[in-house]
Amino acid sequence: MAVFGLAGLLRIRRLKEERAAHEMVRARSRASELAHERHQLLDQLDDHAHEARDVRGIHALSAARASTSGMLADLEALSLTQRRLVAEAEDAHREARREVRAVEKLEEKHGEQEREAELRGEQTILDELAARARLRLQQGATE
Repeated sequence: MAVFGLAGLLRIRRLKEERAAHEMVRARSRASELAHERHQLLDQLDDHAHEARDVRGIHALSAARASTSGMLADLEALSLTQRRLVAEAEDAHREARREVRAVEKLEEKHGEQEREAELRGEQTILDELAARARLRLQQGATE
């Protein structure tokens, strides 16, 4: 049985797919972390909702809200960038998977061709044995 000639390429493409899958998981994980941080910031904004009792309290509350709002805006920008990175990682994984599948199909076809060749060889041997048996029967009948 002949060795599949593209086995090395298949190994490389599988490694590439695994790497792309790993990158996709990392990107999704980071996106999840950012979403969690966003929810925590929103909770902090709600926690500061109590009323201030004097001017200093109002200033402190205002500064805290401004700071938290700025952090939330930065986090939103990071989240948007991360969502783009997730989409890119998913696209890269999909493409790597498609490339692996293409070579796997060639490998399957190669395997089928090898099995067909093996069966043809076996059939040839069976045909030769049958022809010899017929020849012996014919020679035995004429004697």
